[in-house]
Formats: sequence, C-alpha cells, structure tokens
Amino acid sequence: MIKKLDKLILKAFVGPFIATFFITLFVLVLQFFWLYIDDIVGKGLDLFTIGQLISYVAATVVPLALPLAVLLSSIMTFGNLGETFELVAIKSAGIPLLRFMRPLLFVSMLICGVAFLFNNYIIPVSNLKLNRLKYDIINKKPAFDLREGAFYTNIPGYAIKVGKKEKDDSTLRDIIIYEKDYSLQDNIIIAKKGVMRVSDDKRFLEFKLMNGWRYSERGARMNTNTEYVRLGFKEFKKVFDLSSLQLSQTQDSLFKDNYQMLSVRQLTVAIDSLDKIHDVYRNKLTKEMGPFIQFQKTLDTAFKPSGKKYEVNSIQDIIPDSLFNTANERVLSQVSVVKGTLDINKMEYEAKAKSLRQHKMAWHEKFTMSIACLVLFMIGAPLGSIIRKGGIGTPLVFAVIFFVIFFLLNNFGKKFSKEAVLPAVWGMWLATYILVPIGLFLTYKAMHDSQLFNKEFYFRAFRKIRPLMDRLRSFRGKVQPQ
Repeated sequence: MIKKLDKLILKAFVGPFIATFFITLFVLVLQFFWLYIDDIVGKGLDLFTIGQLISYVAATVVPLALPLAVLLSSIMTFGNLGETFELVAIKSAGIPLLRFMRPLLFVSMLICGVAFLFNNYIIPVSNLKLNRLKYDIINKKPAFDLREGAFYTNIPGYAIKVGKKEKDDSTLRDIIIYEKDYSLQDNIIIAKKGVMRVSDDKRFLEFKLMNGWRYSERGARMNTNTEYVRLGFKEFKKVFDLSSLQLSQTQDSLFKDNYQMLSVRQLTVAIDSLDKIHDVYRNKLTKEMGPFIQFQKTLDTAFKPSGKKYEVNSIQDIIPDSLFNTANERVLSQVSVVKGTLDINKMEYEAKAKSLRQHKMAWHEKFTMSIACLVLFMIGAPLGSIIRKGGIGTPLVFAVIFFVIFFLLNNFGKKFSKEAVLPAVWGMWLATYILVPIGLFLTYKAMHDSQLFNKEFYFRAFRKIRPLMDRLRSFRGKVQPQ
C-alpha cells in the first residue's frame, strides 16, 4: 500500500525526471547534428526526412539520457526535501533514509526494466534505420545550387556556368554548358540568355536558351577525318536529369547483420558461432600448411639407429652442390606460399576476433546501460540528502561531475574491451564496478547525517587544526640552526 510519504517522494521526483529527461535528450540530439552538420547541410533534405532523422537519433540516445535524468532528478528531489527541512522532519519521525528512498528505488528498478526492453527491442531497429538513412544522406549529392561565375559539376556528364543570375533566380545571362559524351571532344553550348525551371517532381531541370551557339565534332575516336558542327539558334531547349541528386533509399538488409542491430538473443547466437573461431582456424591451418611442412612427419630421420646425431654444420652438408640452387629456389617458393597463407589467415582471424569482441560488448551493453539507472540513483539520492540544495544550480554541478565520471569510465571500458586489453565482462562493467562502492559510501554517509559537503564542517575542522599548525611552525623556527 502506498503511503502519504511515498506519494510525497514520488510527486517530488516525477516532475524533475520528465523535465531533465527531455532536456538531456535534446542536448544529445544536438550533439549528433553538431558532429554530422557538414554531411547534412546543403543536401536539400525535406522536412519529412529531417523528422525521420531526428526521431531515429532521439531513440538511439535514450539509453544515455535515462541514467543522467535519474541522477539529476534524484539529486534535485532529495536536495529540495533537504533544503525545505522536510528530510529533517521525516528523520525526526524515526523514518530512516532507506525507508523514504524505497519508492524511488522501485521506480529506478522499473526504469531499468524499461531501459533494458528499449535497448533490446527498440534500439536495434532505430540503429538500423538511422544507419541506413545516415548512409543515404552522406552519399547524397548536394542540392542543385547554381552560382554566378562558378562551374556546377554535380550533374553527371555536365559542367554548367552562368555569368549572372537575375533577382528572380530563373533568368540567366552568359550561359556555358559543357556536355561530356566521351567522344573526340566535349560538346559546348553557349547562350546569351536563358530561363531555368525545375520540374514539380524535382527530377528534371529545364533550360530554355536564347541567342546562342552549339559546337560539336562528329567522327570516329581514332580517325582524324572528323566533321566540325557549329549550330546557331534563337531558342534551344536543354533538359537535365536530376535523379542522381535525389535521396536514394538503401535496403535495410545492407546493415541488418551489424552487431548494433541485434537483440540479446541474436547476439547470443552470433557469439556462440564466433566463439568457434579458434578451433576453425586451427583445423584450417593444419589442413592448409600440412603439404608444405613435411618435415614434421620425419623429425627422427636425423638420428642414427645407435642414437647418435649426424654432425651437420650447414644445409650444404646434406644437399649436393648440383642440386643446391634448385633446392634453394624451391624452399624460397615454399616459404613464400607459407608466409602468404599465414598472413591471409592472420587477417581473417583478427577480423573474426574483433567481431567477436564487438558482439560481446554489445551483449553486455544491453545490461550495463540499464543497470546504470539504478547505479546513478544510488549516487544521486544520498548525494542530494547530503548537499541539501534544491533547484537546478548545485544539483546540476554534482550531476554533471558524476555523469562525466560514468561516461569516461564507460568509454575507457569500451576502449579496453575493443583493443582486447580487458575481457568484455570487465571492460563493459568497469563503470558499475567503480561507481557502486561510491554509491554505498554516500548512502552510509547520508544515513549518518554526514557533513561531507558542508563547508562549515571543514571550516570548523580547520580552526581546530590551525593552532597545531602554528605550534609546529614555531617549533621548526626554534630548532633551525643560527
């Protein structure tokens, strides 16, 4: 049964959590666009495509926004209660800290469950859609933008230059069009004036040219007997295909096998398959190298029946001079084949091993980013009750500090796991291993009304220590030699 105290705590938590979650989500989405702004600007994307991109990015950053929102809102909640002396009233009623933390502890566990479901089912689909759309946008050519005095070359096979554009952006002056037909020379169209119009479906560009000339050369490529054609016109219509500038739709199947697009069950299956690479490459090398390493079968042929070894100082003592060059060439050839085989297998093995590490990292990340909500709550709740400051100022400072610590530890762990410095079970859980003891320490301090962040406590402690420091300083002055 939910009591009034639980309702009080939950009501104080829900508002800051929702606000901080959406603020954090907004900041993380802006960070993505800041990183990819050069690939997006100038591509002529429509509002629907931009909306899709924002929605996919927002979905992928939810696992990072949730822990920060839990941390900041828990600090704000308990800080507000401490600043208004409600925590003092609750403790004076004999209610321990862990008791009034309990409702938010259950809420944090619920958020962990929601975060895991989101990571396992929504994030793979969002990553798939986002990577496909990002790939299409990056590979899309810039939107049609014809500028004065500069050649526009993004339409395949053409280079267009205009001397001047009128204010209506449709009437052009001094137009030059180079058309590549891969024959003897490029065809050239020159016109004094023209009107430009883009079709309603944005697929075709139509130039209505006036008072100009068209130059071309006819004939075989390797033949000097060609025909030069100069055609004058008062009005000429030229149509360009703009389909190459449109945003192409890549199939999702191009990215579906990536480890970021898999759920826990799919990652488990992939890891079980990749875990067999050691036996696979051991058997493969044994089979491929066997014909080239025959001496393994005859290792004991250098011994006499009596057990004494032959004294061999050089390979020339065994091979006759007449066969030495032939044998040497065959050895070099065999060694070259062996080296090439080993290099190829080494590259394949390292690629498979890297893929295995990435799959394991993705598997553990599904859980670590979910548990992070609970871990950061264990830090935020006692921290808020210790600092006893509400609002957005002081709580935000402490939230940013601890979230940066979490973020750095998480990235360090990923880096160590990716480079095979640490196993995935250690690298991906590095932040949790370090922050849980910190959370337990802060909880212990909060339960005992610690003055860990009270400046008056440190001021009083310094006042007690100062006389001892003065005595030590005077004693050192007396013992110094004159």
